[in-house]
Amino acid sequence: MISDDEFITHKDVPGPTKEEIRCLVMCKSKVSPEDIVVDIGCGTGGLTLEFAKRSRLVYAVDKNLDALNTTEKNLKKHKLDKKVQLIHSDALEALRNIETFDILMIGGSGGDLPLLIEEGYQKLTQNGKIIVTSILLETPVEAVQTMKKLQMDIDIVDVSISKGRVMKRGTMMLARNPITIVTGKKN
Repeated sequence: MISDDEFITHKDVPGPTKEEIRCLVMCKSKVSPEDIVVDIGCGTGGLTLEFAKRSRLVYAVDKNLDALNTTEKNLKKHKLDKKVQLIHSDALEALRNIETFDILMIGGSGGDLPLLIEEGYQKLTQNGKIIVTSILLETPVEAVQTMKKLQMDIDIVDVSISKGRVMKRGTMMLARNPITIVTGKKN
């Protein structure tokens, strides 16, 4: 995993997704060197870069141009830019223009999560996965309801991570945002 402090950031762009969450997402995705991945709401590119290290091709989608520019800087810094196609677009429009893929990663939905899951499902290969990460309580509920309707196999993990900061007297644990990871597998 790339350390959090190795990412270039931008004040108007969320991310990167924290290292421990990236690790869990890679594990849940079971990404392989043959896979094509679509990363919706790529932000600074934390998950885009991790998928690029492990897959054949990644489409990184964001409607925020600052996000795409930051992702591009991170890709170049880590020499992964040849494996990623950056797409400046609305997520639904981008999905409609991509043929097929093995993994759909949704880190930001702009309020269109059910539509993104449904559209992505149509383009997903057999046994492909849709992964949704969330800091909002409502997002996993929406994801699960939509995936159930599509008869996907669903896995839900809620993660709370704390990082230690060593001080003179001891170690203080600092909590990070809890994250819910919903994974749906196409049968």
